[in-house]
Amino acid sequence: MMNTLIERFAEQIEEAISIGQNATISPDTDIKNIYVAGLGGSGIGGDFVANFLRDQLQVPMNVGKEYDIPAYVGPDTLCIVSSYSGNTEETLASMKIMLERGAKMVCIASGGKIIAAAKEHGLEYVQVPGNWPSPRACLGYSVIQQLYVLTKKGLVSDTAITQLQAVADMILAEEAGIKTEAEAIAQKLHHRTAVLYSTLALEPVTVRFRQQINENSKALCWHHIIPEMNHNELVGWKDKRDDLVVIYLRRADDYKRNQIRIDINQEIISKLCAEVIDIHAKGDNLIMQSFYLVHLVDWVSWFLAELRGVDSIEVNVIDYLKGELAKA
Repeated sequence: MMNTLIERFAEQIEEAISIGQNATISPDTDIKNIYVAGLGGSGIGGDFVANFLRDQLQVPMNVGKEYDIPAYVGPDTLCIVSSYSGNTEETLASMKIMLERGAKMVCIASGGKIIAAAKEHGLEYVQVPGNWPSPRACLGYSVIQQLYVLTKKGLVSDTAITQLQAVADMILAEEAGIKTEAEAIAQKLHHRTAVLYSTLALEPVTVRFRQQINENSKALCWHHIIPEMNHNELVGWKDKRDDLVVIYLRRADDYKRNQIRIDINQEIISKLCAEVIDIHAKGDNLIMQSFYLVHLVDWVSWFLAELRGVDSIEVNVIDYLKGELAKA
């Protein structure tokens, strides 16, 4: 089932673009900051968007993954409430506070209590299809709707929107090669723990990779970012660990000094772990590169799930947690 959802990624992107184009979002020139509330597959969409637009946005943009919200959120804040199901407990709690503070709000969900609240309070909202059985497979909807919201609000140019048009075509063209590379990487990860590194530009992809290994492959891993990792974690590489595979997510236009850092890192770490793997992004810009890598690492997580003999869809432990919380 999860492989079918991954295969539909290009289709999802095209549909998300159409939804974004038709969304009714009014311009607003009185926004002093942006706050995105969301968790899991919905929350990470905000991380991608903030990263894509960091060189364009003239106001701060932060992503919150908690019940409460920062003190600065108020009438001059654009709050994007993102929850695929529309029923995420923490996001609903933060939405209640936003309403109390009179924040400007746009909701993105497939339905649920969030869309109901948006209609009740006369808030702007974008409703995405609700027929996908796994919220983490709906990253394209989250990212693309947020890009459209910020563009239509007048906070950024339409550059990002224009760049989206080529993403689906690239993924379809690269699909066979992506799957081949992903399967080979999964084979190397089988019976080992993945350690993921990238520069800041690709941190959302790296976090996505970690989360997909957690949820789809039912395995633990960790990640860190260069150059920060060079100021702490690098010192932890002291003992030989044959149970670890280190993966670097790389792009040709990473800052030159960071590329040199990665090369030196690999020289040090390759002597201490089972294997070091480079995954190189494809695409003409960060948006294309990120979506390309997301699709590739999603396939890695699915192939690894197959090797481990686990169901890539089920999240029984999360369902148990929610059930216990409902009793509290």
